[in-house]
Amino acid sequence: MCGANINWRMKPAMALAACVAAILCSPAYADTKPGNAEITVVRPLSFVIDDNLDFGSLIPGTTAGTVTMEPTGARTATNGIVLVGGGHSPATFSGQGTFNQRVDISLGANSIFINGPGAPMRVRTFVIGSTPTAVLTTTPLRFRIAAANGIFTFPIGATLEVGANQAPGKYTGNWSITLNYF
Repeated sequence: MCGANINWRMKPAMALAACVAAILCSPAYADTKPGNAEITVVRPLSFVIDDNLDFGSLIPGTTAGTVTMEPTGARTATNGIVLVGGGHSPATFSGQGTFNQRVDISLGANSIFINGPGAPMRVRTFVIGSTPTAVLTTTPLRFRIAAANGIFTFPIGATLEVGANQAPGKYTGNWSITLNYF
């Protein structure tokens, strides 16, 4: 009955009950959350990044260890590192060529360092989510575009070397990937 219009032609007792009910109703609460809408547009013989490589959040151990982000999105840690929360993801790329076209994929460097408030951390062993998975290096790997429309996506994971008692904070770095269409 909350928020109902009161018909004053009702009997006085009913009108009084309607007024009391309207006054005693709990107010409604609303909340608004932002949402995302995304699309990736590719053109022939191009590729773009959809998502960055993100190892998520962690609590370092008292000894050095690693965090591995698989191309599937699975994340594991060694040597007492505790993985916390979500927000982790492999890098993902999209591109377009033609069906059965050869594409060579390579990295700009076999490892990089990410920097933050503490000692730099090394990112290494970049793995592409192909079937079977393959380790990417500066030496190109050859693939064929299997989709009839020529559009493809691929994820890339890697391994992060975390120092003992690594200082807290955000660490970032850049890496490059090259695709050559033949």
